[in-house]
Amino acid sequence: MAQATATKPPIFVLNSLDASVSVIDANTWQETSRIATGKEPHHLYLTPDEKSLIVANAGGDSLTFLDPRTAAVQRVIKGILDPYHLRFSPDMKWFVTAANRLNHIDVYQWLPAMLEPLKLVKRIASSKTPSHMWIDSKSTTAYVTMQDSDEWVALDLATQSIRWRAPTGQMPADIYITPDDKFAYIGLTASDGVQVFDIAAGSAQPPKLVKTIPTGKGAHAFRAAGDKRHVFVSNRVANTISKIDLQTQSVVSQINVPGGPDCMDLSLDGKWLYVTSRWAKKLTVIDLATGKVARQVNVGRSPHGVWTLDHAPRF
Repeated sequence: MAQATATKPPIFVLNSLDASVSVIDANTWQETSRIATGKEPHHLYLTPDEKSLIVANAGGDSLTFLDPRTAAVQRVIKGILDPYHLRFSPDMKWFVTAANRLNHIDVYQWLPAMLEPLKLVKRIASSKTPSHMWIDSKSTTAYVTMQDSDEWVALDLATQSIRWRAPTGQMPADIYITPDDKFAYIGLTASDGVQVFDIAAGSAQPPKLVKTIPTGKGAHAFRAAGDKRHVFVSNRVANTISKIDLQTQSVVSQINVPGGPDCMDLSLDGKWLYVTSRWAKKLTVIDLATGKVARQVNVGRSPHGVWTLDHAPRF
């Protein structure tokens, strides 16, 4: 008798123009349900206890908590202003959101035992269009790109103050920091590459630009390959994904992905790269062994964030 296929956690895709989340069965590659959210869900993040997946609804000023294993809606927290991007600090103390529309960064204290688990500590005014962020492994500094100001900032979490501002290329978007906290990679959406900065000094002094890596037009989002050596970057205009070697700081391979590739996640076994095709209303699944599109799954309009619990390491 053939063994039954093991049930995998679902794949979640945020449909930013439909105010919904597509829930995809990772065994059958079918959309099994579509969950209503607040307006403009763009990004999502797992709570430190791994019990909830938080969907940030930027236009709806709210957070939707989902069960990462069953996709059940657990709760909705309202009054979180313009949460475009979000991230927890590794020490589980801080929860930070970037308000892309309202030009501020909010720092919350994470209090999971409380009825209201998020306590706003400080709202920090920023330059124009804060976009993506990363928090260092020591939970001391949040780095945030300013999409329409062509700069990025270092925010000291203990004091909730901006320690430095540094210029970037055109329209900086996602940011990836190496596991040793020594280098930062920033995708330039209005250009055709990734800037690499030396940030070994952290927030103590401004970063040093090391080099710019040509990848493709519309360099936008990152996803670590799970081996601590490589990272993928999506080139949304070029319709490609580049694989960067973190040791040589160079592109080692390129994959063609249709429909404006945006956010990515990687299966636990490292075989499948899940990519939201922003302009095609598809989740595109890449077979990394062949570097080819294996399948596409229909989702909603302007799919942005993608995530699954069954994922490879993010560093």
